[in-house]
Amino acid sequence: MAYVVDPPKVVGLPVVGSADQFPVRRVYCVGRNYAAHAREMGFDPDREPPFFFCKPNDDASVVPVAAGETATIPYPGLTSNYHFEAELVVAIGKGGKDIAAEAAANHIYGYAVGLDMTRRDLQIKMREQGRPWEIGKAFDHSAPIGPVRRRADIGELNHGAITLAVDGQTKQKSDITHLIWSVDEVIANLSTLFELQPGDLIFTGTPEGVGAVQRGQQIEVRVDGLDALSVRIA
Repeated sequence: MAYVVDPPKVVGLPVVGSADQFPVRRVYCVGRNYAAHAREMGFDPDREPPFFFCKPNDDASVVPVAAGETATIPYPGLTSNYHFEAELVVAIGKGGKDIAAEAAANHIYGYAVGLDMTRRDLQIKMREQGRPWEIGKAFDHSAPIGPVRRRADIGELNHGAITLAVDGQTKQKSDITHLIWSVDEVIANLSTLFELQPGDLIFTGTPEGVGAVQRGQQIEVRVDGLDALSVRIA
């Protein structure tokens, strides 16, 4: 079949121990899934049902970063409050709808470290006006992601430190056990709203300590058991 314009290419993430890549289908994000982060954003961290937003899945938004490399991304326009958010990312390998939490792990292909980069001033402005968050969350280069490690190789990730440093200074430090909704619960809940498919990514939320980053600074994110993600702001 021919197309009237060139179709977008599939974005692939590197997979540790494989020459093949993980194809990105959709990018889902969980909002305020750490209690301390909810508090610092001015919200009650009570365990209400999780809410979700999406980022584009194209090569303008998703930035694959290989192990040991540092990606360079531009400081985006129209913002003066450009924030980092360290996150554990779950890669879905088996689709499904209305997935039980007890069976959710069977749908996970692997895990990666991600950054939910945010134009915070624009996000807050949209929130105050009751409008969608896209201009604050879904802009170009907003989703750097490190290499995927297969669940078959490392097992389930239900605990482990998650940290973020800017120019070597720790800004975020927590543990995956502090998720309000666990990885399995997130998958179960999301699958009631969308039928998940292989290639989907889920950003599971960020801990407290989010803050602004400036041009020239380097961000490094680590999750125990996964390859570090390194990004420099141009």
